[in-house]
Amino acid sequence: MTDDLFRTDAYLRECEARILRIDESGIVLDRTVFYPLGGGQAGDSGGLAQADGRMLAIADTRKAKDAEGKPTDEILHVPAPDQADLLAALKPGDTVTARLDWERRHKLMRFHTSTHLLCHLVPWPVNGCSITPEYARLDFHMTDPLDKDALTAGLARLVGAAHPLVVGAITDAELDANPALVKSMSVQPPRGTGTVRTIRIGSDEQIDFQPCGGTHVANTAEIGSVVVTKIEKKSASSRRVVLGWA
Repeated sequence: MTDDLFRTDAYLRECEARILRIDESGIVLDRTVFYPLGGGQAGDSGGLAQADGRMLAIADTRKAKDAEGKPTDEILHVPAPDQADLLAALKPGDTVTARLDWERRHKLMRFHTSTHLLCHLVPWPVNGCSITPEYARLDFHMTDPLDKDALTAGLARLVGAAHPLVVGAITDAELDANPALVKSMSVQPPRGTGTVRTIRIGSDEQIDFQPCGGTHVANTAEIGSVVVTKIEKKSASSRRVVLGWA
């Protein structure tokens, strides 16, 4: 399995790692700072620096899959096109430095935290999510109308309040006893280790608390200026809220 360092510290920008496997799907390392596509959040990009200073560009990061197509605990670093010469120079056992495209990752962290604030402002189940560096969207299972300006003002208030964010964990049993903690109807939190990773926003006032495996900023003030750019009626029981940079 790959030691996913981003789970405990989303601010790590690089790490030294050993190559475990290389195949047509990508490169598996023993440890990484790269977040793989999942939970609506886009996979990271960046590069793998070799000992001689050459950099293999990584275009995407995904979870490896087994023979039945089910995700495994390995993380695939997918090389960008036209990297054949650099890829051929690598082999299992080699040591590389996995280095993030930090500017892109930080945008993903800011947007992902913004979606948690949106869950506070719109207390309805989520049935769709997409988080990219340029926009984020949540689809809420609801029929009531939403006001774009009111939501933008609410986000600005929560960002300006500088609420801290804490990564924690609860047991599977605790989650089973509190199923309402899971806001998403389409993505269930990963299980299997006995505990589930959680995100809590707010100290004196709890703004949001839910299971989540994504990367986030440590304080809402770090999000900066984010606005609701569009609200769409996707179906009779679904409202889409799209976020963008101001």
